[in-house]
Amino acid sequence: MSRLAFLILVATVSSSSCPPGAGAAEPPNIVFIFSDDQCFDTVAAFGHPEVETPNLDRIAKRATTFTRAYNMGSWSGAVCVASRMMLNSGRFLWDAETVYQTAEQERQAGRWWSESMKAAGYRTYMTGKWHCRADAQKSFDVARDVRGGMPSQTPAGYNRPLIDPETGAVTDPWSPSDPKFGGFWEGGTHWSEVVANHSVDFLSEASAIDQPFFMYLAFNAPHDPRQSPAEYVAKYPVDQVKLPKNFLPEYPYAEAMAAGRRLRDEKLAPFPRTPLAVKTNRQEYYAIITHMDAMIGRILDAVKATGKQDNTWIFFTADHGLACGQHGLMGKQNLYDHSVRVPLMVIGPDAKAGQTIDHPVYLQDIMPTTLELAGIKQPEHVQFNSLLPMLGGADSPYDVVYGAYLDKQRSIRTENYKLIVYPIANKMRLYDMKQDPLEMNDLAGSASHAKTVKRLFSRLETLQAEMNDGLNLGELSRYTGS
Repeated sequence: MSRLAFLILVATVSSSSCPPGAGAAEPPNIVFIFSDDQCFDTVAAFGHPEVETPNLDRIAKRATTFTRAYNMGSWSGAVCVASRMMLNSGRFLWDAETVYQTAEQERQAGRWWSESMKAAGYRTYMTGKWHCRADAQKSFDVARDVRGGMPSQTPAGYNRPLIDPETGAVTDPWSPSDPKFGGFWEGGTHWSEVVANHSVDFLSEASAIDQPFFMYLAFNAPHDPRQSPAEYVAKYPVDQVKLPKNFLPEYPYAEAMAAGRRLRDEKLAPFPRTPLAVKTNRQEYYAIITHMDAMIGRILDAVKATGKQDNTWIFFTADHGLACGQHGLMGKQNLYDHSVRVPLMVIGPDAKAGQTIDHPVYLQDIMPTTLELAGIKQPEHVQFNSLLPMLGGADSPYDVVYGAYLDKQRSIRTENYKLIVYPIANKMRLYDMKQDPLEMNDLAGSASHAKTVKRLFSRLETLQAEMNDGLNLGELSRYTGS
């Protein structure tokens, strides 16, 4: 008996006792759509008043949405790397770092997402951003136009736009829709369009074969340089773009938390931040999201055209969020929700359309979810958890959310509060996430919240041990009486 036939037999026999999805008569197809740097709220269906995302809205209408999905953080300034290494290895942040350099050996040993799917009988496809040290061409049966971390940025794309303090004249040498700057236009076709083109081709091929397919479709958008055709930029006139309510000219602890003026992401806009610079960056951010959304629409149509939509699970998420002008920050190297929280939507036979789940998860939980759908027993090295029990009504396996960036930032998020710790600055910040979701009112110095700070700090130290996080938070322990 072949491995695929055996898995089908096991799934059929055990269907009465399996969680949602695991008892399918035949293995479901899986389409994973991954955006880059997309903040959790930048979907019109989630209530964003400006951005246009008709196709992500299509997904939201059919999907179960996890409203509190997070990335744990990063061991490097390239947060994308850590997020994707966690996703493909299945390991929590610091354990993923330990195998980062040996990712190709992990792949060869079968301790890799796509290799598990191959072993379960899936035909595997990949296109777009990879950013892992494992060989993408060997990780998937078919890989097309494997991209690096980001399109090439140009000097003209930084420190813009500028305002002359004497005359008020605005200078901006860069254009998001001019192909002469390269970036997403390198090669002649916008990279988001390339992802869609390959995806449609893959799906056309898959429609003609009986083998189940697993597709890893990774956009570089909306990462900078945020470029899109002129008609998309024109949808968002700068004078109509709203300034974030939590706008700051500069973040007071940026240098101590390693997100200061020397960080590449933070150089995109001038210091101090101006409303015009932030609005311009947000204009281009919304435009490239809307352009990517159009490409996602093509992918959704192609899935439907296969005739296999009813037995296809679709997952959409991002590797992390982005500040893009919030809190005086431009990048994602911080632990505010705009940078660690992501959209996460799941379409499938057992995912209720239009349902929301408001309990915490990590975006990397998608990996063991797909393994369970494929009939694979979760490997011992995989630390994240399948979402299928939660789709069936179970509680989240996580009571709190952990966050970390280098040795400069730590955080813990409960349903009601978030505590952010800056050990170099010897500073903590506490936010009431129910009353203050934009994280504007720091309560850490309030005597009435001292017990909350102490309780969360103690839980954070326990969580560090669970995460193999060896950072000593030092003087802050005495500050809380720990």
